[in-house]
Amino acid sequence: MAFIDSHCHLDFTEFDACRAQLINQCQQHNIKKLIVPGVTLAQSQALIAFSAQHTNVRIAAGLHPYFLAEYQHSHLAALTEFAEQHRSQLIAIGECGIDRSIDDLAVQTQIFEHHIALANQLELPLIVHHRQSHDLIAQAFKRCQPKKGGVIHAFSGSMQQAQYYIKQGFKLGVGGVITYQRAQKTRSVVAQIAPEHLLLETDAPAMPLAGFQGQINTPLQLPLVFEQLCQLKQITTPCKAGFKKQLYNSCSELFRI
Repeated sequence: MAFIDSHCHLDFTEFDACRAQLINQCQQHNIKKLIVPGVTLAQSQALIAFSAQHTNVRIAAGLHPYFLAEYQHSHLAALTEFAEQHRSQLIAIGECGIDRSIDDLAVQTQIFEHHIALANQLELPLIVHHRQSHDLIAQAFKRCQPKKGGVIHAFSGSMQQAQYYIKQGFKLGVGGVITYQRAQKTRSVVAQIAPEHLLLETDAPAMPLAGFQGQINTPLQLPLVFEQLCQLKQITTPCKAGFKKQLYNSCSELFRI
């Protein structure tokens, strides 16, 4: 059974010099599908051509809180029009969310709830970014209930928060964070969550694994994330193939790929 990297930014400039080679290497290492989220309006629009060039890439459209400085109110209507027009080429809405390290939480919340409503309209899952904002995301979910679930990207939170998201129909994104010993809370929670509620991801080029700090992260690290997850869940070699299949199916079923 192959891998799916459920979250990587292969269109970012860090990969301009090596993108084709990297995608070929992913195929050779059985990383068969790569999900690339949208982060701005222009970049989301450009992903249509990007995915056409790479048959193993699947895409989403969204406005990430990190790029709030580029945001204009007209972008919401433009995002909706774009997503409606390219519905058949999108597997999700996002990357979207709320981030307390960034100002204008009211604007972030408005944008996030627009994404939820758009995902509901198009019957697509969400790719959700969070940072110190689980409470704000839960409040947004109360006002605008997601209908098709999604994934909480780079999940780090308590067991209670994990269970809340799962009840809302969301899966938890598991990446390089679990390779750090200091991330004991996240490691403990992930170890207890059933595989049908987990997705593997790298967030390449960001979130390098322990031992690779300062290097550009790539989807080729996904097998190392898998091995670390196996260790946390005490899954032995004879059971790894079945576990990998469960993780693959979890992602494939959510995004219908």
